[in-house]
Amino acid sequence: MSRRDKPHEGKPKRSAYDRGLRMLARREHSRRELRARLEHGGYDEDEAVEAVRSLGERQYQDDARFAEMLMRARVAHGYGPARIRAELRSHGLAAAAIDALLAGADLDWDALAAAQLRKKYGTEPATDHAERGKRAAFLVRRGFGAATVRAVTRAEPGD
Repeated sequence: MSRRDKPHEGKPKRSAYDRGLRMLARREHSRRELRARLEHGGYDEDEAVEAVRSLGERQYQDDARFAEMLMRARVAHGYGPARIRAELRSHGLAAAAIDALLAGADLDWDALAAAQLRKKYGTEPATDHAERGKRAAFLVRRGFGAATVRAVTRAEPGD
């Protein structure tokens, strides 16, 4: 058998805590994500839960910090609040914490949406109803709300 078939032969298996700490050293993870990755990595559920709890107690893992990091990254990529909210919920964060984070963010969602439109479609205004609809659909897919989309595309409420 080659070394490739037995890459960790002779090495003691790291504890779930050590493995989790190494993962957190690279980037932030939510509690749910960290636990799932540890379990997928071969650690039993109890060991993974205990490792995540211990990492949280020592402030190495913090869902609030993770949420802030993810929100900043998604805003930088031009995503709106609905898309960010959905992604944070998929990571197991509580709805109240997500709402507080988004409400506390000092962001101009209209300006962000307008910047995304300029980036994709340039500075020319939409020429007809179909083009406005196309642009509005683009913004909705990016996670912007109806009021923001109407304001930015200058569409009428009935459109």
